[in-house]
Amino acid sequence: MARIAYILLCHKDPDAIIEQANRLTTAGDYISIHFDARARKEHYQKIRTALSDNPNVTFAARRVKCGWGEWSLVQASLNAIRAAVEAFPRATHFYMLSGDCISIKSAEFIHRFLDSRDVDYIESVDFFDSGWIKTGMKEERLTLRHFVNERKHKSLFYASVRFQRWAKLHRKIPHDLEMMIGSQWWCLRRRTIEWVLRFCRERPDVVRFFTTSWIPDETFFQTLVRHLVPEKEIENRTLTFLMFSDYGIPVTFFSDHYDLLLSQDFLFARKVSPDATELKARLGDLYNSGRTDFALSNEGRRLYGFIMDRGRVGRRFAPRFWETEATMSREKILYILTCKKWHVAKRLLAQVQKATNMPGVEYLFDEGSTHLPDLGGIQNSLEKRARHRRALIRMLFDYYETDHLMICLDPKNLAMIHDFYADRCTSKMLNIECEFSDEFLIGHARRVGLASDHTTPETLDRLLPTLRYDVSFENDQIRDAGFAHNFKLTETGTRTDNVAAISAFFSINEDKAAEVMSLEHLFSD
Repeated sequence: MARIAYILLCHKDPDAIIEQANRLTTAGDYISIHFDARARKEHYQKIRTALSDNPNVTFAARRVKCGWGEWSLVQASLNAIRAAVEAFPRATHFYMLSGDCISIKSAEFIHRFLDSRDVDYIESVDFFDSGWIKTGMKEERLTLRHFVNERKHKSLFYASVRFQRWAKLHRKIPHDLEMMIGSQWWCLRRRTIEWVLRFCRERPDVVRFFTTSWIPDETFFQTLVRHLVPEKEIENRTLTFLMFSDYGIPVTFFSDHYDLLLSQDFLFARKVSPDATELKARLGDLYNSGRTDFALSNEGRRLYGFIMDRGRVGRRFAPRFWETEATMSREKILYILTCKKWHVAKRLLAQVQKATNMPGVEYLFDEGSTHLPDLGGIQNSLEKRARHRRALIRMLFDYYETDHLMICLDPKNLAMIHDFYADRCTSKMLNIECEFSDEFLIGHARRVGLASDHTTPETLDRLLPTLRYDVSFENDQIRDAGFAHNFKLTETGTRTDNVAAISAFFSINEDKAAEVMSLEHLFSD
């Protein structure tokens, strides 16, 4: 059975560290602690005294003064790892943690999970080609030498960078290493850890290289593990659940996130608020519960992104040049059917096609599986369709040899609707307003990845008001935009009103419109 040596880097809150160490060692696991040398001496002494009787706890032989982005974090990790390797010969896995991490599964589940596959769990992707770094320096993290901390000595840090650029003092990366990058929260097998330590002894040149790189805790272990371990024995992921805001700030978890955390396909979470006492207590009880029946929905990051993006979609960037170019002629008429219930718009489109022979395409910008003719590759992905949307619509007009074309759009595509209305062709819109039951909204959340079959009822109850407001907000945006040739079809409207709307929208007589509206189950779910 797996026996884990937790490598804990911490610098504050001694009471929480003591509680964390005692909890993690109750199931027979171990912990090796590095407490930042910058922290208060009395705090460190308090931890050592409180844990002195616990044989499954050890401490790094030498404490290091740590700074964000510095080699000191890697050195602290290595010191704690060496202490764990020596003190705990029965440890099979080494799991990197911080003082802000907490287990979100039981010890029994964690052990079974690690026993199920003989692999290392570490996120490690190509440093140069992966796009993992979103902002700031990239290559110069490695090719320049960094001797001071950017956060503590900002002026000196950037003066050094400017001087090295001016003097062209770029250094070479070790020729036999493929540089990788990823999360610093990993779980490695004992054999891998021993290989890394041996490599450090045998290759001091590589260690020296990393000591003056910037943010090496995201590259050192990630590069060495890929260099030493066969690819088939590496699972390219972290087992610690963490999320970041748009501004790169870690998302903090509170007491009401308990169900959300349990449903994620991870073993630990980072970072938990110091004030989330109820959450810590419940997760502490869970760790020793022996429970293994976790329903994993893994919707946490999608749910967070959904909630944070409300009100931003379509308004964060100016239109690109290829979005504003005219692509259709003045003689063309584009009929846009907008409806949140995709099956309703699809049924209406089919009815209109049957009654008028007008060509139409379903949700071509929302569903990758929508059938489209071969248009030279522009139709191959949703990304390409959206990027060249006017060109795509023009090609569909040409393909069907028509001046009248129907498409279906989700109401969330407000920027796209604006773009079509800005074209030289005539755009007309039929906004199909439906009633939304809780069951439909839950199904919608599952279809778009905000929930799964295993999402708890409590989580769904909290999500439903947001979803309902979101649908209403999208319809309000369309109404407030003041689009010309904008018509409305409603589930609660009378048949007479809806027939009149169809007749006016498609410019067809009332008999044809009545034929379109003859489908009794048009609005059925």
